[in-house]
Amino acid sequence: MAEGAPAWGRVLLKLSGEALMGSQPFGIDERVVATIADEIRDVHSLGVQVSVVVGGGNIIRGLAASHRGIDRVTGDYMGMLATVINALALQDAMEKRSVPTRVQTAIDIREVAEPFIRRRAMRHLEKNRVVVFAAGTGNPYFTTDSAAALRANEIHAEILLKATKVDGLYTADPEKDPNAVLLPEVTYQEVLEKDLKVMDTAAISLCRDNGIPIAIFNMMTPGNIRRVVCGEKVGSVVRG
Repeated sequence: MAEGAPAWGRVLLKLSGEALMGSQPFGIDERVVATIADEIRDVHSLGVQVSVVVGGGNIIRGLAASHRGIDRVTGDYMGMLATVINALALQDAMEKRSVPTRVQTAIDIREVAEPFIRRRAMRHLEKNRVVVFAAGTGNPYFTTDSAAALRANEIHAEILLKATKVDGLYTADPEKDPNAVLLPEVTYQEVLEKDLKVMDTAAISLCRDNGIPIAIFNMMTPGNIRRVVCGEKVGSVVRG
């Protein structure tokens, strides 16, 4: 593989909703969205087929809403709608950069986005369009991490890119434990057995069962998405 050449042909990038709010207490920071769009455009320009799953925690999270007295199922549907808002913001930023983008949703909102249809999503990717998957799995009680693992499997992504605010997977929360150690590579089983908080167990199990590696890296470091896609040793990797 030539230096700077992509190591993966089709990837799925998982973005948290919290990442989009930057330093704000809630909502969408347009500058952060623009930066993410620039990085995705950079990877897309390499000829890599890029899909994205975005969370909604910057607007509302179903579990948090249920703690405030909202019915859990209702809260989860509210969270799904929040992810659609984020997906549309990302689509707008991508298309302003001349990157053709489609949003597909797991719940039917045809006036603003396509419904999720697996074969159509794969066709978009083959036509070099970025596909943003919104509304999670379309079901309450499932996280957007589970949605990312599910979509990655459905579209035959070669790797799941988990963008975070830390440098990778640690033995403990590095913000709380100064002795936490970065783990460059771990197995799916170690993540499950040690309860390493990277993604929920359903997501980890789904990737394990189908052999999709998970790269965990700091998205706040400029150029990291491209580095991971080009096979550089950045952050942590979970594989068999």
